Amino acid sequence: MIVLLCTTFGWAQSRITDQNNIGWWAYNGTFTVSDHFSIHTEYQWRRDDYVQKWQQGLLRVGLNYKYSDETLFRVGYAWAETYPYGDIPLNGMGKDFTEHRIYEMAQLSGKVSKLGISHRLMLEQRWVGRYSNASLDKEDSYLYLNRLRYMLRLQLPVYKQLYVAAYDEIFIGFGGNIGENIFDQNRFGALVGYNFCKNFRAEGGYLNQTVQLGREVGGKNVFQKNNGFIVSGIFNFDLRKTNQK
Repeated sequence: MIVLLCTTFGWAQSRITDQNNIGWWAYNGTFTVSDHFSIHTEYQWRRDDYVQKWQQGLLRVGLNYKYSDETLFRVGYAWAETYPYGDIPLNGMGKDFTEHRIYEMAQLSGKVSKLGISHRLMLEQRWVGRYSNASLDKEDSYLYLNRLRYMLRLQLPVYKQLYVAAYDEIFIGFGGNIGENIFDQNRFGALVGYNFCKNFRAEGGYLNQTVQLGREVGGKNVFQKNNGFIVSGIFNFDLRKTNQK
């Protein structure tokens, strides 16, 4: 017991925690063009201090292949602009930086009674902007990184078109150029949603994001504890009827 307490105390002393309040607003749109293919579009407006300051802007597009009602594959591109927020910004020089990503995704969905269960596995190839010195106004190089993401989501209908959902997603860095953050981050969400019609639903609720920085500060690992809310609008557009006409 004494050894456990000492180990826990030592681990706690070797890290720095940066607390932030976040508010995320998200658009997701799917444009179905055939029985098997569709186009994914997404933008997330991520804010610090709930809504007052920028945290990150994220644009993601992709091509979906629907193998079956339970299995979906996607390949695509993502662009992110991350801003200096919190007491210890992600960029060591306190500057905003651009990131370009190529990604591949597989999603498996199913049901146990009324409970919907989905598993999402995503592989990302990332090019993260860097500054060689603090006098620069724009990144002059890009660091290549690999990241693996896994998300489990549970969804349960409550009353008519009302449902509740919860998800947890873990991000793991691997390969070359990985710093302190093999564990990159984790996200947990607890949501309430409503299906307004077959083409639109909205959901929102609590969001917790834990991020580990890729560098040490004063010889200690840095973890961001970001708590707040997320609100999403999910649109589905079926273009097959237009094509048939």
